[in-house]
Amino acid sequence: MKAYQSDNGLPRGVSDCLPARAAALSALERHLLRIAESWGFQRIVPPSLEFEDVLVQGMGEGLRGRSFRFDDWQSGRLLAIPPDITPQVARIVATRLKGWPLPHRLCYSGRVLRHTELQTGRSREILQAGVELIGLESPEADAEMIAMTVEVMQAAGLREFKIALGQTAFCRGVFEASGLAEGPRAELREAISRKDTAHVADILHRYPVPPASQREIALLPRLFGGIEVVATAEAAVSNPTSRQALANIREVLDILDLHDVTGYLTVDLGEIRGLDYHTGLTFEGFVPGSGESLFSGGRYDDLMARFGTPAPATGFTFNLQNVLQALERQKGLTEPRRDILLFNRCEERRHALDIARHLRQRGYSVARDIIRRDQPASLEYAQQNGIEWMVVVAGDGGVQEKALTVIGTVSRQERQMTQQELWALFPARH
Repeated sequence: MKAYQSDNGLPRGVSDCLPARAAALSALERHLLRIAESWGFQRIVPPSLEFEDVLVQGMGEGLRGRSFRFDDWQSGRLLAIPPDITPQVARIVATRLKGWPLPHRLCYSGRVLRHTELQTGRSREILQAGVELIGLESPEADAEMIAMTVEVMQAAGLREFKIALGQTAFCRGVFEASGLAEGPRAELREAISRKDTAHVADILHRYPVPPASQREIALLPRLFGGIEVVATAEAAVSNPTSRQALANIREVLDILDLHDVTGYLTVDLGEIRGLDYHTGLTFEGFVPGSGESLFSGGRYDDLMARFGTPAPATGFTFNLQNVLQALERQKGLTEPRRDILLFNRCEERRHALDIARHLRQRGYSVARDIIRRDQPASLEYAQQNGIEWMVVVAGDGGVQEKALTVIGTVSRQERQMTQQELWALFPARH
């Protein structure tokens, strides 16, 4: 059993989230949901458990094989912890919002669990936050998703990032035109995802295809870079499915130019790692020096039909842990600051409680140091825990009595004051 346990007593692939990281993750979550709401999206809260036979309708074999499943002794049915929130949103819209006017603009956050290979070191627990736009079949809807991700990244404090655009129909058209069976196609997909041109050439040697398809397939591992890649593909690809996919990317790029985000974009037409439900334009966000995507999204026009309510859809999901790691590499993680520790030197508590309540009403975080210890020890505690001020209550709060002492926990500067002077020092924040 020890081989499957980390040094901190937890199973491999999960971790505790201590105050600094928890505060940073909460801030990221708030940024994304605030931006989504500013774009007209409404929050929903999907459940953390689903019936497996219902949830599996929205998952391909890739996601189904990575889900945690167990028996429910109450119903006798198999339950699953969702490995991804998008299929849950599709179920909610198809069943709970059926008949409501389209489009649906929904946002969410939550934890999902996925089985991973232990040796990869990847987390099995993912904190997701994202949006789904259901009911619009339009390049403008795809462009809106990408423009929103740029706004989220900027709000998080990341500046050096790129968004790689792909198109699942482009590769599908190339493969369909080749006439190859599924076995060679799967081998090709793996080689193309690694940009392994030598392996692609070997596969084409072993499985002959028409000359036009051979040129198209050989080009796939090289079709990544700036937006000029689209023109390269247009000159090289002739099958109608792929050309229609390129026209779709062109339309989205034209709209994104109006959003003024073109500088963040790259194109990877050989990217085929999208989730099983993606059907058209896809996109992923990366920062320099990391191969892990910070967010991913794209069009999934067939997913809703699996739950009995056909509708076009697009959306994106952020992996908040990956975003936080990118921020840590870029500028480090600062300890969360709290406002005030209240230290009561009197036996009588009412005055201290009144001060604490009034400061909280003014928008400040206030902790009372209830442990019995001396003032220097409390001051040391406040500094070590990122509390900026200590307020010492030494009297019963007479109007003119300077019964309060305010101490900066870093500077150690002290100032005696009345209660009215305290309110002036800490004015209402809202």
